[in-house]
Amino acid sequence: MNSTLPIGIKAAGVGYVYTFGDVLFDPLLEIEEAKVTAHTAIASFVYPFRIGKKFARVDVFVPFSNALWEGLLQGEAVSAHRVGLVDPWLRISYHILGPPALNLKQLREYLTEHSVYTTLGVSLSISLPLGQYSEDKLINLGLNQFFFRPQIGVSHNWGLWSVEFDVSAYIYTKNDNFYNDGTKDQKPLVAAQTHLIKRFNSGIWTSLSAGYGIGGASRINRLSKDDERSTLLNSASLAFPVGKRQSGKLVYIYSQTLTDVGSNTNSLVLAWSILF
Repeated sequence: MNSTLPIGIKAAGVGYVYTFGDVLFDPLLEIEEAKVTAHTAIASFVYPFRIGKKFARVDVFVPFSNALWEGLLQGEAVSAHRVGLVDPWLRISYHILGPPALNLKQLREYLTEHSVYTTLGVSLSISLPLGQYSEDKLINLGLNQFFFRPQIGVSHNWGLWSVEFDVSAYIYTKNDNFYNDGTKDQKPLVAAQTHLIKRFNSGIWTSLSAGYGIGGASRINRLSKDDERSTLLNSASLAFPVGKRQSGKLVYIYSQTLTDVGSNTNSLVLAWSILF
């Protein structure tokens, strides 16, 4: 779920993500002991607005990554190094239930009078195929395909605590310029996640999160691949104020695949944002 921002206030931010871990490729590729190390910078922008009396917002994310994959191909050491833009994405959100779209003063008054409330929201994320991509390479930073992510979520807030739950689906378009003049299409991936959040009067907040995704099996040149994903995600976050309208955030994310294809990775995130 997206948090409610006062109308008239926008947010911008930058983040750094360090990811490392094991990658499990399709066994037919004969790549073993594969590992990935990635350094990714992400710029973000948030614009809240009204639809009628309801709260809505647009989020834009633009990632840039320096990533290295290393492993053994038929027993020989190989590596792939990619530097460039990762597919940017935007998200449009709308709150069906919850606090109305208010300015800063009005929102403070509303939250003071309503210490317990529930928010129900929907969103649509769209990934744009603008990232680094070469059809003569099997590993790329971009997907060369759109994906659409419809999402619905609910958040219940009481005092300084809140709990959130949402479900979503990743729907992929076809990649007609896959490796070696091939084509790739992918079945949808369904995901669910939950968050427990504790806020403090000092402006600090922490959260524990868990998620699960399943699906995403692909077909290469119309031949089905046995590569359905089944992934668990766990994370912990700490956010803290930095100045009057600035904040910092630290996040740890662990991703674990439950199948023979996917990845087992750790990600450390450092982010900064400003309201204006």
